[in-house]
Amino acid sequence: MTISITETPFADAASSERLERAAAALTAHGFTVEILDDAAAARARVRELIPAGAGVFTGASETLRLSGIEEDLNTGTRYEAVKPRTLAMDRSTQADEIRRLRASPDVAVGSVHAVTETGSIVIASGSGSQLPGYAGGAARAIWVVGAQKVVPDLSTALRRVEEHCLPLENARALAVYGSPSAVNRLLILHAEYQPGRGTVLLLRQPIGF
Repeated sequence: MTISITETPFADAASSERLERAAAALTAHGFTVEILDDAAAARARVRELIPAGAGVFTGASETLRLSGIEEDLNTGTRYEAVKPRTLAMDRSTQADEIRRLRASPDVAVGSVHAVTETGSIVIASGSGSQLPGYAGGAARAIWVVGAQKVVPDLSTALRRVEEHCLPLENARALAVYGSPSAVNRLLILHAEYQPGRGTVLLLRQPIGF
């Protein structure tokens, strides 16, 4: 069965009031939050936030791909891009080095599957490769979040993962890798204890899953 993102309310953009409510709650929990108009604004802001020469690891993300942020960070010479470096390494002989590089970059950049109006972030993963950096391994983490990912509370966030994100990611994984996806690991961030480490760029525009 083909699943369209227009068939579920989880694809609807949150109102300005809900975005502001989520931003206020996240800020109260120690995250740095900016509300931006669209993906183009986020693309420009990410470039401003990450200094040249930084080691950057990008988590798999349709938001980063569609916005052009993935290309900005993983091509060219401005940054020390971790993903292309580790993809070129030998997994049979350099697995430990790959794991360390991905777990503790200067900056981890990605998206999330839900942000709650009560100030929590939910990120699901099949492999978990991006989660150590998000959770605390990276010196800084930046998440670019489309307006459709804002939900009222944690229980709704978990439903969004299972009912909306997983079917779409499963279809993508089958098309790209020839194998299904799964929610094998789930990271829930209720607060950021280190001020300035975690930045959430909330967009007024829906983008990604």
